[in-house]
Amino acid sequence: MKKELIDLLCRKSFQYSKEPVFKLASGRISNFYINCKPVTLNPRGMFVIGHLVFDAIKDSNIAGVGGLTFGADPIAVATAFVSGLKEKPIDAFSIRKNIKDHGIIRCIEGDLKRGSRVAIIDDVATTGASTITAIERARAEGMEVVKAVILVDRQEGGSDNIRKYIDDVTAIITRDELLACWNILNSDK
Repeated sequence: MKKELIDLLCRKSFQYSKEPVFKLASGRISNFYINCKPVTLNPRGMFVIGHLVFDAIKDSNIAGVGGLTFGADPIAVATAFVSGLKEKPIDAFSIRKNIKDHGIIRCIEGDLKRGSRVAIIDDVATTGASTITAIERARAEGMEVVKAVILVDRQEGGSDNIRKYIDDVTAIITRDELLACWNILNSDK
């Protein structure tokens, strides 16, 4: 399934330029850009991602999987769905970027209780800042964060930065794997 995900991401989400032209959320300018939404919101992409992320967390004894909205949401839902199919249910949750100011004021949506063991997920890690924010917010809400899973690691220090907050960090796909696929697909252009 990993090979299929690399192919889907390479065809639908990965853009490359010899000159750095893509402005990233971090403010950096890069030679490549990865927008995972065309794959994380695609039926086959959800199927493959759900299985791969579930495989990465299934032995972590966790109650929930989620991260900052919107990048983590479809990954969390796909993973929770697969966990149900595998009869090892793990709830999905979403962490708001801004805490709502009405109702029960909290930043996590989902059916988790304080003290729940959770995995934080993210679609892409460059500096790791959004994953770290999610880890900090989950901990502030009383969650025990035991693992982080990144769908695509841009290999620019993000995973190392995340490891300063949690030891167990897994990347499903790396930039090098996407670039190798892109080079094969574009070798005759």
